[in-house]
Amino acid sequence: LSICSKLCYAIGGAPNQVAGSAAAFFLQIYLLDIAHITPFHASLVLFIGKASGAVTDPVAGFFISKSRWTKIGRLMPWMLACTPFTIVSYFFMWYLPPFVSGRVAWYLTFYCLFQALTTLFQVPYSALTMFLSTDQKERDSATAYRMTVEVLGTLIGAALQGQIVASAHVSHHCTVNPPVNTTDSWHDTPGFPDPSDPLSHQVIYMIAAGVIGGVYLLGIVILFLGVKEIDDPYALNSDRAIPFCKGLGLTMKHGPYVKLTASFLLISTAVQLEQSNFVLFCTYAANLRNHFQYLVVTILVSAAVSIPFWQKFLQRFGKKCAACGISWMIPFAVMLVTIPNLILAYFVAFVSGLSIAASLLLPWSMLPDVVDNFRLQNPHGKGYETIFYSSYVFFTKMSAGIGLGISAAGLEFTGYKPGICRQSNDVILTLKILIGAVPAILILGGLFILLFYPITEESRKETKLALEVLR
Repeated sequence: LSICSKLCYAIGGAPNQVAGSAAAFFLQIYLLDIAHITPFHASLVLFIGKASGAVTDPVAGFFISKSRWTKIGRLMPWMLACTPFTIVSYFFMWYLPPFVSGRVAWYLTFYCLFQALTTLFQVPYSALTMFLSTDQKERDSATAYRMTVEVLGTLIGAALQGQIVASAHVSHHCTVNPPVNTTDSWHDTPGFPDPSDPLSHQVIYMIAAGVIGGVYLLGIVILFLGVKEIDDPYALNSDRAIPFCKGLGLTMKHGPYVKLTASFLLISTAVQLEQSNFVLFCTYAANLRNHFQYLVVTILVSAAVSIPFWQKFLQRFGKKCAACGISWMIPFAVMLVTIPNLILAYFVAFVSGLSIAASLLLPWSMLPDVVDNFRLQNPHGKGYETIFYSSYVFFTKMSAGIGLGISAAGLEFTGYKPGICRQSNDVILTLKILIGAVPAILILGGLFILLFYPITEESRKETKLALEVLR
């Protein structure tokens, strides 16, 4: 694979990350403080939206596995067709409708549409890795390029959204030091801009949505022009496609796949919880409301810069060994919760970026190895790649949706009030638990499961040799 092909492949996936990052960091606080939706309704929007995206994964996998080869490939038509609709749904997801009573239904509809449409893009895009090359090193290299650019896309999304909409969440009277005897009037003071302002939050969020919609168009054009999809490079002419339901049953019984999915199901949920509650934590629990956009940028710059390091690390020491880097964020996040200091916050953001980079790179680097292992055990079937990728994304999205729904419901239960300068002690304690304790438990559980993952560097090399003989 040429460097140009790898770059074009990587850039093609960046728009999803740009939009996903903006939603992960800012959608919850947007729904609570701008749209004035209750935490319970926000939890419904987040959970049902994620669940709709998750349900779409196996459906997308089924139809993609049934689709026929065209002049531009079997996967590319799906990505081209869903992009325009994705842009429209994303734009209206950040629109503040003039009516109040139906806002929950509005955001639920467009968030579900957005999640479903990004799934229709993500499943063929991630499966495309298997149709770029038959060489494991080339696929790992393409995955590293993809993860680097996707983390940069995440950075761009959070930075764009953060810089554009920061003024919607900063109020001057909330930044002054309150009197020692804090009164209820301080707690009840709104912290959001006046909607009558011509540069109100509605216009600000619409500008951000329009910019990110333009990024989608640029990404799909580069992907289409720069990437050539190769028809199933492993299959013999006599091989038959595995029926979707049978293939799904076989993948669910494949030991390495089950262990990998279970491990990163927990780890990705922990990262999602960190992302969705970080801005709320900085705003209400750590007194860092004027720094949250810079802390988010610090996390993502650290993640983007460290992807090449992790790629070299896993090549030298193995993929299972590289997973230890995911645990680095735990002690520092606990320190930030207990000692909310500005300098410490930036250090925690830097270390969290290193851990997030490892958690992003490893599953997508390990999944092709699992597919190769499955190919070796089922040498005369084809068309199962999308089944692996769609069901993996299904489980991670579903777990993340459950985690986000529970976290938003926890804020509702403890009495979160949208738009006020200071929340109650119960809400602050909940945010600390969601940032510190819960992600730590999930990450440790995921790493424990990963200890039993059977594919080592030696077995990976043996599989590669066996597949070369088979071809």
